[in-house]
This record gives sequence, structure tokens and C-alpha cells, in this order.
Amino acid sequence: MQSIRNIAIIAHVDHGKTTLVDKIIHASKIFRENQEFGDLILDNNDLERERGITITSKNVSVRYNGVKINIIDTPGHADFGGEVERVLRMADGVILLVDAFEGPMPQTRFVLSKAIALGLKPIVIVNKVDKENCRPDEVHESVFDLMFNLEATEDQLDFPCIYGSSKQGWMSTDWKQPTDNIIPLLDAIIEHIPASKVQEGTPQMQITSLDYSSFVGRIAIGRLERGTLTEGMQISLCKADGTTKKMRIKELQVFEGLGKVKVEKVECGEICAVTGIEDFEIGDTIADAENPEALARIAIDEPTMNMLFTINNSPFFGKEGKLVTSRHLRDRLFKETEKNLALKVVTTESEDKFLVFGRGILHLSVLIETMRREGYELQVGQPQVIFKEGENGERLEPVESLVVDVPAEVAGKVIELATQGKGELLIMEPKGDLQHLEFNIPSRGLIGLRSKVLTATFGEAIMAHRFIAYEPFKGAIPGRINGSLISMNTGPAIPYAIDKLQDRGVFFIDPGEEVYTGMVVGEHNRQNDIEVNLQAAKQLTNMRASGTDSNTKIAPKLNFSLEECMEFIQKDEYLEITPKSLRMRKIWLDPSERKRNEKKPS
Repeated sequence: MQSIRNIAIIAHVDHGKTTLVDKIIHASKIFRENQEFGDLILDNNDLERERGITITSKNVSVRYNGVKINIIDTPGHADFGGEVERVLRMADGVILLVDAFEGPMPQTRFVLSKAIALGLKPIVIVNKVDKENCRPDEVHESVFDLMFNLEATEDQLDFPCIYGSSKQGWMSTDWKQPTDNIIPLLDAIIEHIPASKVQEGTPQMQITSLDYSSFVGRIAIGRLERGTLTEGMQISLCKADGTTKKMRIKELQVFEGLGKVKVEKVECGEICAVTGIEDFEIGDTIADAENPEALARIAIDEPTMNMLFTINNSPFFGKEGKLVTSRHLRDRLFKETEKNLALKVVTTESEDKFLVFGRGILHLSVLIETMRREGYELQVGQPQVIFKEGENGERLEPVESLVVDVPAEVAGKVIELATQGKGELLIMEPKGDLQHLEFNIPSRGLIGLRSKVLTATFGEAIMAHRFIAYEPFKGAIPGRINGSLISMNTGPAIPYAIDKLQDRGVFFIDPGEEVYTGMVVGEHNRQNDIEVNLQAAKQLTNMRASGTDSNTKIAPKLNFSLEECMEFIQKDEYLEITPKSLRMRKIWLDPSERKRNEKKPS
């Protein structure tokens, strides 16, 4: 049997995982000489390319010196930790990528703790050593300290360290001696990562990922832990509730290069795709037909945030999207839970409202953005943090570790903003020409914090956070101070009206844009909400006056991203999402109905 190495590449967001996979693909000559290819080959959906982050993990395989290396590219953001937790089950070892200047960051700690708990052997790559004021030796020390703190074993602490630059395509065992290729890394993988163990016996394979094909339907992907699988073989599918179902394998495929190749037989230790199995979920086990033995289910951390998803019932519904009914919304959300393990969907008393639980704002916003690109129209409520009850009946809330690297002269503003959100400053130290700040902060305090920090630091702050634990409630956090400007009528916004109302606040709409009654059109510069008439035209008379007509000078509208809109809305507001627009609105559009509901006890 050929020798196989299964490795996962883990790192903090933006430290160069996908770029490294590109270089490994190029080095192994998967492409023909005349074939065109771009950068970030594995980040193949539009959202990943636009945001520059990996959202879903991908598999690719390369061959080197007669050894097959299966590589799993994982997301770096803690919000997509559910992806990392399930795919690490397929690996025998991990490549930990660390930036030579930034060193280990919160997400590095998060993904590394999962890998060490599974007993995987790490290879450390100190990447980006071509950056100025990099500190590879210090970073190597801090990675060792981090592994020690995470209670790594002797074998795991005895990790090989490789230095290099993924972007420039070289790796070396000594950062002062650059090479011109990444062969030292491939040599280290073969030398230090253990080959997949061969276990004889009845077949056992846990489904850790799924794919879909319009020809054959759902495809189960996982690593064969024991035995062999053959085409046409009779198997049992062990479900979460302990039941087993008899099925037959139609086709087997293994990963070869960037695609899959059909095979008749799969040996133990290989990552493969199985077609012909129906009604499976991630975590189910494919086992022997006669004596099925299930593997332990995948443990996933609990979600920390929820949002209300509902159908779009605004006056503009159905104008821009194709999929607008509650049936469309229900089917799409439950379909997402099949592959997105960290997401939970709960039905409510109302047929058209669903509570969606996720890891954070980014986790939920990527789902919303994907849905709007598929043609869905929906509305979401304000993100809410999930509270728990402690043993003594006390209220517990999720607390996160927040790390901010910021120029020293604006560090004070960041500390002030974080402490307003009940953040507690733990560490403040210089790091190159930046100030390194670490806080413990409730998840509630993080909502809306990123945009405030970026504004206060002129976009120079680098922020990252990860969930630590549930701790006692930290007290009330002041929300948005300013009220909303609400449209009084329906129709196009007239420039003259916007001009006359500019001293009331900042607008989110352009002149001429269609608005409706109850839509949030701007931010008031005082604490209360006010209704404004954007359809008031100038009274025209046949009198001419010289010099009294001034040209309207309208400030450009404030453009919000999807995450900023989600963080901006209040409890009595919805965010309306369509394929072309993001609109904020009051839940009760009619002013009299709004007043009636305000008086009701919440």
C-alpha cells in the first residue's frame, strides 16, 4: 500500500494558509505547463475571494517522492471554528502557520488547542520572514510557550520549525538562509508527520464533510479509520440516535490533485468520497453491514449568539428577490445546518420566524450574504448574546479574549472603548512600533466595537477575539446613544427635503432613493427617534428673488456593510436584506402601532 500523510493547515486569519497551499500545488506540478491558474486556488467562491478569508475547509492532494500528501485547508477565523473541529478528525498531523511579526494570535490558540487535544503532531512554520521588523526567534519561543500552556505532550513539544515566505515561495530550516523552493517543508512533512495507521478489521469511517453533485446527489467525505471499502459493498450507517440503516456503496472516489478520481477500493487511512448513501448527517459512521460499530460523535463548541430570521414583509417585498416565502426560508436554513455544524436553527411559535444560533456576527453574516446572493429576501433582528444559568442560579454570559495591536498614540482611545463595553485590560506591552493590548470582554461588548475602534484609530487597529468561557454577568452596557431618523411617508426622497434636514443627523440614503413609512433613513444626532418628511418639495411661486436661492449641498450618505448594519439596529428594528439592498426599518412601521407597543411591558 502506498504511504499516505493527512495534514491540516491551521493558523490565525490572514497568516498565509491558502497562499502556502497554492505554492505546494505549484511545487508538485499538478498543473500542465500550458494551464492557466490564479492565486488563492482553493478560495473558490466569490465571498471568500472578496473578503480574503477562508470560510469552508477544502481538500487537495499532492504527490512527493512516492508519498501521497492529503492537505486540508482550514478557516482561520474563530467564528468558523465548527469547520476546524470537524476536519481535524481527518488529519494525522497539523502545520501551524505563524506570522513572523505578529506571533501566535487568539485564533492560533483556538485551533491549536483543538489539534493538541486530538493528539496531532505539529510542524511549525514561521511565515513572512521577509517582512520588516520581523522577529522569528521570539515567535518560535512564544509558540513553544503556547503549546506548553495548552498541555502538549513531550512528542508534540518536540516540533520541527521551518522558516520562510509563502508569498515568495521558499522555505528553509534557517531564516537567515533563504532557498528558492518549498522542498524543505515537503521533506519535513514526510519525516515528522506519522503515516496513516493501517488497522485491520471491519470498515469504520466517520463522515466529517459533505459535497453535492446534481448527478448523484449528496456525497459523504471522511477518512477511513479501519478496514477497506469496495465499490458495491453492503454497509451500515450508524446514526446519532443509535439506529443503523443498511445501504450499498455505489461509487468510491479519492482526492487526486484538485479533483477526485474514481477507484474500486479504498484502503485504511485514505480520505475518500462515498456516493450512494442517503439520509446521512455529519458525524454518522459508515460501518460493517453485519457488525456495525459507531465512532464517537464530533464534539462542537456551543454557539454564543442568536438572531431572529423572518420573511420580508416590508412594502418593498418581492421587488428584488425570487425566494421570499417562509417555506423557502425554512428549507434553506435547515439545509445549512446539514454541513454547518456550529449553526443551530430553532422554530418559534410563529410559522415565519426562526431563531438562528451561531458563533458570532461574522458566522451569521456570511450565511446571510450567501442567501442574498442566491436570491433570498429576508429580515433579521438585533443579534442577541446567549445567557446561561449557573449552579447557584446566577446569570452567566459568554466572555471573550480580545487582542488589539494599535499605534501607541491611539492606544488610549481603544482602552476607553473596550472598557465602556465592560472590557478588562490584562496586558499592555510594546510589539515593534505597535502597542499590544489584551482584554477579557463580554461578547455583548464586542457588538459594534470593531467599527468604533477602526474609526478612532483611523483604520490602523488589528483586532481579533475568541471565546473563552461563560462567566457571571458583568452588568449593563450602554447601547447606541443616538436615535434614528424615520421616514414619515412613502416615495422618492427629494434632495430639497434632505438638504433642509441635514442638521438633524447623518443620512443613509441618496437623493431620489425610494423610501417607505417606518424605514430608518439616518442616525439622529440626539438620543430620541424622530420622524422626518423626505417628500416635502420646495413651494414654488411666480415671484423671483435674486440671490436667495442657494444650491443644495448634500453630504454623501453613510454606507454600511452588512455586519455594521447588524450591529447598528436596535431591539425595535429589523434589517431588511434583499439581493440588491440593505434597509433598516422599525418592526412596527405605523407610528401609532409603534407607540402602542412601546407602552407594553417587554
